[in-house]
Amino acid sequence: MAKDTWTLGELLDWTAKHLAEKGSESPRLDAEVLLAHAVGCKRIELYTRHGEPAAPEQRQRYRELIGKRLEGCPVAYLVGRKEFFSLELEVSSAVLIPRPDSEHLVMECLRLAEKQAAPAVLDLGVGSGNLAVAIAHRHKGAQVTAVDLSPTALAVAQRNAEKHGVAGRVAFLHGDLFAPVAGRQFDFIVSNPPYIPHGDLVRLAPGVRDYEPHLALDGGTDGFTVFDRLVQEAVGYLAPTGWLLIEIGAPQEQAARQRLTGHGGYELANTIHDYSGHPRVLAARRK
Repeated sequence: MAKDTWTLGELLDWTAKHLAEKGSESPRLDAEVLLAHAVGCKRIELYTRHGEPAAPEQRQRYRELIGKRLEGCPVAYLVGRKEFFSLELEVSSAVLIPRPDSEHLVMECLRLAEKQAAPAVLDLGVGSGNLAVAIAHRHKGAQVTAVDLSPTALAVAQRNAEKHGVAGRVAFLHGDLFAPVAGRQFDFIVSNPPYIPHGDLVRLAPGVRDYEPHLALDGGTDGFTVFDRLVQEAVGYLAPTGWLLIEIGAPQEQAARQRLTGHGGYELANTIHDYSGHPRVLAARRK
């Protein structure tokens, strides 16, 4: 980028090509999102401002963002936000970046809760608050309790609840799984627990391995450390005929289903598949 003057369109085109040459999986999208962030506009506006000269401070900011992206930092962390279930959520390195496939857990909870006026929902490992906020935002009567071991993650989730007008129906509690809700029962317990086997962490994509919180990724030796605790303990916190909804890694389906059926306290429903057709959510009803 040795030119003295660059238009926004030229910056965008050059950077998309540069990212592609460096092996980016989504070079054009990354270039657009980061340029819009550097300029302070919406992505769509870049095309109406295509011929506009980029100010020196905009170019410098963009250069810094692209440099960090090439180092592997996820775009969501660079811009501080990620869309989930049509909601723009704040994200930081304290929380896992919400994935579109987790929307299936939200959709299943909403489907099952459709006829309940005020379902009590417990979200364990709330992270950014994507599940809790999306459920409360879509089901206007839902009363959600959200638990996380990370105070920093809880602060992010709280801000997302406030941003989307559901803070009055989402209670945030610090602690380890069920510890903060002793003696209570819920109609739904939802969770996207850490499920990556510890030995597989080194093989994750650099953007995940080096930037996302391992607390939200590391599922122990076999990937089931937290899952097994959820299955064993959830029965005591579910209301009669209440539902446990857990996100899983696609290769874990058979072993995860065996764990649930082997417990004896659940009636296991069909596995819910994600947008790519992979096993993603298990739904089990308390007997």
